[in-house]
Amino acid sequence: MKAGQWQKTLGLGLHGRVLGVFGYGNIGKLVANYGRAFGMQVLIWGREGSLSRAQADGFAVASSQEDLFSQADVLSLHVKMVPETRGIVKASDLARMKPTALFVNTSRAALIEPGALEEALRAGRPGNAAVDVYEVEPLTASPLLQMDNVVCTPHLGYVEKDCYEVYFDAAFDNLVAFTAGNPLNIVNPQTLTRN
Repeated sequence: MKAGQWQKTLGLGLHGRVLGVFGYGNIGKLVANYGRAFGMQVLIWGREGSLSRAQADGFAVASSQEDLFSQADVLSLHVKMVPETRGIVKASDLARMKPTALFVNTSRAALIEPGALEEALRAGRPGNAAVDVYEVEPLTASPLLQMDNVVCTPHLGYVEKDCYEVYFDAAFDNLVAFTAGNPLNIVNPQTLTRN
């Protein structure tokens, strides 16, 4: 509005739409509950253990990854980035999405097969995307920035005061525990026994 613009298109209501949540960890669970609060039909896909938790929480579980992508009106990606999940979202998954669907990635760019999202958006399936994470950050040049059907944000998902306070508190607690001889959250404990 500051630039003199006003809406020119119709929005998409959420009530009754299908929210696909790929990855039912802490963030995926929160997103699923937000969808429920908006009256969306929530459909979950992820690891076997997380699917059991989703069902226990009253959410429907997709029969497959393909089913999740084909049914979702909005698909939100919340998979942890580990070597096994790199490229877990394929071009074929995106091609299954509705032309009216919105694909949201606030997780990690490397979860999507390289070039697959740009190709899918050009083909119109999904019709839209919202992206907060990129292979190279800060993002200076990307086809996504030139696409009218994409909203790009500068990795704002974790840049908030409360998150930084949690990170720094945890780092401080770990340092204090280590110096007291009671190390916490050790990723490589074998290094503690070296002289």
